[in-house]
Amino acid sequence: MVRYLYLALLAVLVVAPSALAQSVVGAERNRNLRQLDYAPMLMEYHRQTVGENRQFFTYPHRNYNFVRDFADKEGNALIYYADSIGSGKDAHRFALATSIVLGLDYRGGRALGDTIWPGVDGGLYLRGYADSVDFDLDARIYAERHSAKKPKSFDGEVFDVQTESGNAGADYVSYARYRAHIGFNYSWMRLSLARDVLHWGPGYYNNLSLNQFALPYNMLNLEFSFGPFRVFSAYADLRVNSWSYSKENLNDRNLYAHRYELALGNLTIGMSEIQILYNENKPWLFTPVVPLFIEKGNYSERVNNGALALDLNYRLFSKVRFYGEFFLDDMESPMAVYENEYSNNRWAAMFGTQFAYDMYVGKRLLQLGSIAEIARVEPYTYCHYDTAQAQMAHLGKPLGNPNGPNSLAIDWTVYGELDMGGVSNIFLGIHNKWLWKGIDKGSDIDDPYKTVRKRFVHGAPLQYSLALLISYRGSRVAFMGEYGFFDNPYANVRISFVM
Repeated sequence: MVRYLYLALLAVLVVAPSALAQSVVGAERNRNLRQLDYAPMLMEYHRQTVGENRQFFTYPHRNYNFVRDFADKEGNALIYYADSIGSGKDAHRFALATSIVLGLDYRGGRALGDTIWPGVDGGLYLRGYADSVDFDLDARIYAERHSAKKPKSFDGEVFDVQTESGNAGADYVSYARYRAHIGFNYSWMRLSLARDVLHWGPGYYNNLSLNQFALPYNMLNLEFSFGPFRVFSAYADLRVNSWSYSKENLNDRNLYAHRYELALGNLTIGMSEIQILYNENKPWLFTPVVPLFIEKGNYSERVNNGALALDLNYRLFSKVRFYGEFFLDDMESPMAVYENEYSNNRWAAMFGTQFAYDMYVGKRLLQLGSIAEIARVEPYTYCHYDTAQAQMAHLGKPLGNPNGPNSLAIDWTVYGELDMGGVSNIFLGIHNKWLWKGIDKGSDIDDPYKTVRKRFVHGAPLQYSLALLISYRGSRVAFMGEYGFFDNPYANVRISFVM
């Protein structure tokens, strides 16, 4: 009987339609809180490459189709309720959808120094709207068994170790995670509160100012859209120490950031600016018209850190796009940046290209593509005067390029996604990475800044890794596999269910 009940449940999961609407188009969840889509941002970039609409590269941003498509996408959710108060033109519409999300993980690798099996997670995904307000919340509880005597956090956030001798009944690791958005929308404006990650610029792996591979943080966002021009202003509450329970996190680290984008047909020009304040908070900096790179000079240098980035993206023949970003952390003078000898000239640069092509195999859409990037980050970039103060970091990880200061990285991925009907698809990819990570001072984001002669990746060994990426997405079930080889062997395998 149990077997037949299991088969019936599996049939419902696979056959019943489900699309999981989100109120924003956001960054990928590459560590935890995965749902059914494997690489949604990569495929978003693919659609922008083959399309003809304006290209914007500020995430998360408002999903303009969320309310319009809500009934079609969420009508088969576990709990769905829609109604209105009043009637006719004075009606106030609202809707709510709730789903249960379950997952089973196997994780292990040399870098982790641990094997996680089994890793089980479960929780609720809530989403809905009421008039001009929309929201979504993905909240999960995790339980993992680790092979290492000293378990390591796979996602870089805090966890609790339970022991059999401590009346837990077994030895395991437990923790909870969530991401959430709630936004108030006007025709050209959105004000939102969120726990998520900002990803600004046309790159996928190596954006330099704010990057999707950072750990999530709480933030307040203000977004304006005026045709081809977008303005995004953000405040975020950051943690100083990598261990959440540390007393160092009684101190404050605050992020203010602005992004300005101008999308003209196939050309997009963007500017991002960020400012970090340590044990100071200046709400005035949230104002979108305040130029942070100028306003920075009005505060004590010891407790604030700022940077400016310019990026450009150009799409050609709706087949390929070329893009780049230049990030300036600090400079003595333009000539000193050109000579590039001393550490008080801290900068980074990234160049990339994405090729995308759509074709049909019978009646099924096949999306093929390749994306390649190279990024150079100078020593002491993102660092500051004292350890764990105004670094451009959260929980010990960079807000920008994930390789951190004093690094040279090349990423190249070839991918394909085949539509299997409805919301189902199969994704295959091969990701190559060549990384040179410096070993001198100025290579760690917590290295205190000093004015010295720079040695860019001097004596750094080449680290080459190749990863095979496989994913099958059904309407309510998904399988994801990541297998790494050579200098970074690992295996991450997951099966997800949504009911």
